[in-house]
Amino acid sequence: MRTVLVLGLVLALAACGRMIPQGSLSAPAATAPVAAPIMPPVAANAVLTGLSAGPALAALALDDRDAAGALTSFIESCPKLLVREDASGLTRADDWRRPCEAARGWPQARARDFFTREFSAVQVGDGRAFATGYFEPEIAGSRTRRPGFAVPVYAMPPDLLRDWPADVPLAERTGRPPLGRYDEAGRFTLYHDRAAIEDGALDEKAPVIAWAADPVEFFFLQIQGSGRLVTPEGEVIRIGYAGQNGREYVGIGGVMRTRGLLGEGPGQYPGSMQGIMAYIRANPAQGRDLMRLNKSWIFFRELNGDGPLGALGVPVRRESSVAADPAFVPLGAPVWLAMDRAEAGGLWIAQDTGGAIKGANRFDTFWGAGEDARMIAGGMSTRGRALVLIPREAAARHGTAGR
Repeated sequence: MRTVLVLGLVLALAACGRMIPQGSLSAPAATAPVAAPIMPPVAANAVLTGLSAGPALAALALDDRDAAGALTSFIESCPKLLVREDASGLTRADDWRRPCEAARGWPQARARDFFTREFSAVQVGDGRAFATGYFEPEIAGSRTRRPGFAVPVYAMPPDLLRDWPADVPLAERTGRPPLGRYDEAGRFTLYHDRAAIEDGALDEKAPVIAWAADPVEFFFLQIQGSGRLVTPEGEVIRIGYAGQNGREYVGIGGVMRTRGLLGEGPGQYPGSMQGIMAYIRANPAQGRDLMRLNKSWIFFRELNGDGPLGALGVPVRRESSVAADPAFVPLGAPVWLAMDRAEAGGLWIAQDTGGAIKGANRFDTFWGAGEDARMIAGGMSTRGRALVLIPREAAARHGTAGR
């Protein structure tokens, strides 16, 4: 799917006046991730002040094979699009009614025509995109604790709640309360962090779905947010994100780069997921301390569908689904990427979010399961240009209808 040529879009975008702000199989392990641009917090719908029309979709290097997977994912997104509120302000639920009706029964062999007929391209800010990759890990697990399987895969604990700490003034209690728990003295406090949970804070206090064999593999499965546990008997247990402990996420790759552990020099490790894992395995004590810097802990639920569920509540699909920041991109909307790594280019559907996926034109491409997915996603770090495709009616309302 990712063989589409993107040069035409790059040239088209380079010629545009106003736009909006903010891997390959061959050797991904040697690709060092680049720090992503992060947008500061913005007021609701501030994205609209940076919106401009993109090039006509007919000018994009989009073929039917590339569009077919996106069409399938778009159809799966429609039930959510028709009822959910778009946090970006770019669309309304009714805007999606016509394209969703048209998508039903649309022949896959002419998928390109569907997108060029029903959508207009818009650019958010300067359109400069940064994309990484994620995948569905497959690691060893067991439904019961036994020798070699001692890492608990917790479901949501019953004492994880949202409330306001007593020392927060009433006037400041706006928005959603933070996550935490009530301690033995009845005070609302922060929830257990990664170190406390690893040391047994939730022993016999939270449901356990299964037991993983390798704490390092499970750490990275938590970062991905979903995965498969394969038992010695061959059973596959698919698990997906259920919640988080409310503690801060720390990307240990950034810490390792700051400490000079990642790079291409002597004694350094490649700046990819594979390189980070290699360092942790070679230096278990330091590696454990590094992982504990990430205080966030992910809780799971068992899934019975044919794919991991994204934030939109529908399965994410290999080479078709992308995570985005819903403050800038409507979940369920098509996204066109033209990146310096060709396999990340083409048409995707925004169906997921991520703790590190913040800001306009920041994306995380999904590569499915298996060793090739692990290699591509683990080394994916690419820059380029992005367009968001919105229904023509919405584009006309914003004065950004396709030319």
